[in-house]
Amino acid sequence: MTSRKLEITCILLLVICVAALPAAAQSFRAQCPPSTITHPVAANNNSEPPYNGPTQFTRPATGAQQWVVPTSGTVNGAIKCQQVSGGDGYMTEADGTQTFMFSFGPLSGLADIAAGKTGAEFPNVFNTPWPGCTDGTHCASPLQRGDPATTDGATTGSSPGVGVGVGTPFTWNGAVGLAPDVIQTLAVSDVAEGAIPAPGTAPHCPAPTTTTVTAYTFEPVGIPVGAQVTIANSPGSAAPAPAGFLGTFTVTCVDSNVTSPGGFSQYAFQYADKTAGLGSSTSLQGTTASTPPVIDGHVDPRPIMDVGVMNGNIPGPLLAFDEDDEVFLTLTNVGMIMRPDLFEQHTFHFHGYPNASSFYDGVPDASVAINIGASFTYYYMAPDAGTYFYHCHITPPEHLQMGMVNQLYVRPRQDRVPSGQSLYTYLGYQNGISEPTTNPLVDLRTACYPGQDILCSATMPAGGATANTATRAVQDSLCSNPTVSVNSGVTPNYVYNDGDGSTCYDVTYPIQMHGFDPNFHFVGMTFNPEMFVDMKDKYFLLNGRSYPDTVGLCGGSVIPGCAPGPQATVSSDGQMHYSQPMPSLINIPAGGRASLRLVNLSVSEYHTLASLGIPMHVVGWMAKLLRDQAGNNTEFWANSITLGGGESNDVILDASDNGCGSPGCAAKLYPAGSVFYLYSPQLDHLSNDAENFGGMLTEVHICSSVSGGNTFGNSCN
Repeated sequence: MTSRKLEITCILLLVICVAALPAAAQSFRAQCPPSTITHPVAANNNSEPPYNGPTQFTRPATGAQQWVVPTSGTVNGAIKCQQVSGGDGYMTEADGTQTFMFSFGPLSGLADIAAGKTGAEFPNVFNTPWPGCTDGTHCASPLQRGDPATTDGATTGSSPGVGVGVGTPFTWNGAVGLAPDVIQTLAVSDVAEGAIPAPGTAPHCPAPTTTTVTAYTFEPVGIPVGAQVTIANSPGSAAPAPAGFLGTFTVTCVDSNVTSPGGFSQYAFQYADKTAGLGSSTSLQGTTASTPPVIDGHVDPRPIMDVGVMNGNIPGPLLAFDEDDEVFLTLTNVGMIMRPDLFEQHTFHFHGYPNASSFYDGVPDASVAINIGASFTYYYMAPDAGTYFYHCHITPPEHLQMGMVNQLYVRPRQDRVPSGQSLYTYLGYQNGISEPTTNPLVDLRTACYPGQDILCSATMPAGGATANTATRAVQDSLCSNPTVSVNSGVTPNYVYNDGDGSTCYDVTYPIQMHGFDPNFHFVGMTFNPEMFVDMKDKYFLLNGRSYPDTVGLCGGSVIPGCAPGPQATVSSDGQMHYSQPMPSLINIPAGGRASLRLVNLSVSEYHTLASLGIPMHVVGWMAKLLRDQAGNNTEFWANSITLGGGESNDVILDASDNGCGSPGCAAKLYPAGSVFYLYSPQLDHLSNDAENFGGMLTEVHICSSVSGGNTFGNSCN
């Protein structure tokens, strides 16, 4: 019996040890590939190209390649990357009360997030390590706790650990902790120039020519295309490579699971040979290839912990990108310093968003969860414009209530149609009655056949809208997007691929409606049991702030032209963390329109927002353009909207003549210099756990013009 018990005990211990291995193998990473199969040219992925028609894919005519690649010239979208921490932090309400929270914080795009912009960056920006202080005098070279204060956006600190003060402007948007990887050294068994003798194959690489060489290695390691590889003979090599094969070369092709001329299953890479006319193949012993240090996701964990601890934001770092993009979103779990007893996992769940795979859904039952001290990179395509949000899906009622909620929106491809060009052509429509099958450039995700539409008058040249007289003889019963024949002379911004310009805007503002129960947060910080059934919001917020904090643009008064705000107090780590970076002050140019991307992320309350004076044009609900299946416009006008938890609305505050209904009325009703209000008509939501303090209220300013971009941080002129 004793022997049997011992056997069972050993088996259980073995199972536990094996089960723990995946967690032990996890570590911090910050991944952002410069190219992918869908976006294969790295140099093209560092800017958002104009939309030039649906991306066309072709299968190579030769070789055994099992995937298709885009045709040159019709690759749309780009690659965007962002790193976010999962941890804890404090927020400060308008009555000065400090509230503990679980929250997401920025670990990339720090300067942009501090200015109220998205933290999603192109690869060449994301993959830029911290360079240290540019003046070398006013701050320490390593990133310190609270330095830079990730929501002041002003300058590098005047001393280590201080986020604001004398120094150079802080403009760095790379990934925190990013560091070059170590040199890779590979054993090379064969090199071949010209035709590869049987049984050697490299099916995904072109046959080597008199100016290229294919080298075979035993190690299945990643050598990126474009890497500089040095081929050298080890001392005492029995079969050294001829001199023409040696030197430093640029890798032009990488292959896997191939057969070398020696008949072994190996890996191959191809490089440009500097000496032509060598033999067709050479067997080697003791020859090595080495690559220089590269940026490939390797990180130094110290700055990640220095910056990430107590760096939580509410709402979390803004994520915005464009249709056709590929998005790589890294979540790094830095733990919660205020609750060291908790081993909380965290995830990203894109609420209502069509994921590339359930593996990236963030619901741990169907995907993965990230342990403390680990990172995981989520992958998304961007097929559908609209307003969404993302949140942690570990114990959702608790983690959402504690603050793990984030803003997210996707810009439509209609934004990128070149000015003055035909939307029919660029969005995949045809100006006639032909079916889409007759046009190989039609994108079936946007194809439809409506009737007569008009352009957006706000972005038309002087003279107003012009009717589109190209009517359709056939109405598509499944059409949900009407179209317009010619884009205006000014490149506008749109909320959706509307086709008729009805969702155009001049400035956009993501607005998160949220609430906190201070008692729930207090017991969460003080190791007491949390009473979910008693949860009741008493603090009511727009973008994590309540009035008058809602109209303060920047995390301090040190930035020229910025109003002070938000309120903040020193956190328990002794540093100032401005944890509410996004204001909700709305600046609209006279005669213009503001797009409000509204989401309700409360777990216990419905929220209502009302507009006094400027009508609301509701154009989208739950990330869907308001059209019926026949293409009829079902948008509506209102002076208030109500959202339940987990709902989103796209609303345009229309201060143009279109909003008030007659020519010249906007100049009289919404003159430059006037101020309006966006607020909650629910009176208890206009206070913060006490009478006459804060609540869900912000200001709408009509400006002669706005500068500094079309979102937070712009200036009213």
